[in-house]
Amino acid sequence: MIKINITKRLHGSDGEFELIFKKEIENESFITVAGESGGGKTTFLRLLAGLDSPDSGEIVVNDKIYFSSEKKIDLAPQKRNIGFVFQNYSLFPTMSVFENLKFALKDKNYSFIDEVLELVELTELRDRFPNTLSGGQQQRVALARAIVSKPDILLLDEPLSALDSKMRERLQEEIIKIHRHFKITTILISHDISEMYKLSDRIVMIEKGVIVKDDKPQNLFLNRKQSSKFSFVGEVLDIKKVDIIYRATILIGNNITEVILIEDDLKEIKKGDRVLIASKAFNPIIKKI
Repeated sequence: MIKINITKRLHGSDGEFELIFKKEIENESFITVAGESGGGKTTFLRLLAGLDSPDSGEIVVNDKIYFSSEKKIDLAPQKRNIGFVFQNYSLFPTMSVFENLKFALKDKNYSFIDEVLELVELTELRDRFPNTLSGGQQQRVALARAIVSKPDILLLDEPLSALDSKMRERLQEEIIKIHRHFKITTILISHDISEMYKLSDRIVMIEKGVIVKDDKPQNLFLNRKQSSKFSFVGEVLDIKKVDIIYRATILIGNNITEVILIEDDLKEIKKGDRVLIASKAFNPIIKKI
C-alpha cells in the first residue's frame, strides 16, 4: 500500500498555487494522473521519486517512510525502490543496451537482464548503442532499465508522447505486459484518452494542484446516464458558424468527423477540448470531458 499525503507550493503561469495530493494506492494497481499542463503532475512524480521534496506531509510505501516532514525523513532517490521512465529516454549514449540495463541492476543477477530483454523483445539488440536505435526501441530500453532494478513503483512521465500512433499502441501493450508480469504498482502521466482508458485501473484528474476526479476510466469517460447506442471520445479541432448553426470538426482516433452544435453548446465546448460524442434518441450529443 502506498500512502501519500503531501503539499507543495508551485509557481504556474497564472501565479502560485499549492499541490495537494492525498491518496492511498493499492499495490499492483495501474493509476494514471491526468490534467492540463502545469497542474503539478510531473512535480508529483518527482516528489514521489525523491527528485524534489514536499513542503509538508508524508509518503509511506509498504510501511517504509520515504518522506515525513514531522519526523524529518526525506530518503534520497537511490534509497527509494522506484523506477522512473522519462519522456526523453535518458539512456547513456556510450553504453550498449545491455550495459544500460546492467548499470541499473542492484545485484549481479545478469540472467534477470536477459529475462527482461526477452520480455520487451530486445534480445537481438543487446549489444547496440542508443544512437543506432529508433525512438520506440530506445523507449523500450528505458522501460527495461527501469524494470531491472525491481522497483516497488514504476513511474512513467508521458513516455510515449514523442512516438507515432502505431508505435504508441505497440508500447502501450508492452507497458501493460510489464505491469502484469512483474506485478508492479504503476503510475502514469498521460494526456491521451485512449491510452488512459486502455491501461488504467483508475484515473486521477488534477487541476491546479488539486484532485478534482478519481474514478475508473469507464465512469469518467462514459456517461452511463445516457441511453447511448454509441459513444466515442474525440478532440475538437475547429468550430465554424454556418448560417444559424455551428459545425464542430472532431478528431476521433485517426478519423475526422463533424457534429452540429447549437449556440448553447458553445458555453461549454471550445476548440481543443476533449469531448464525448454519444447518441440519445438517435440524435448525436456532445459533452466536454
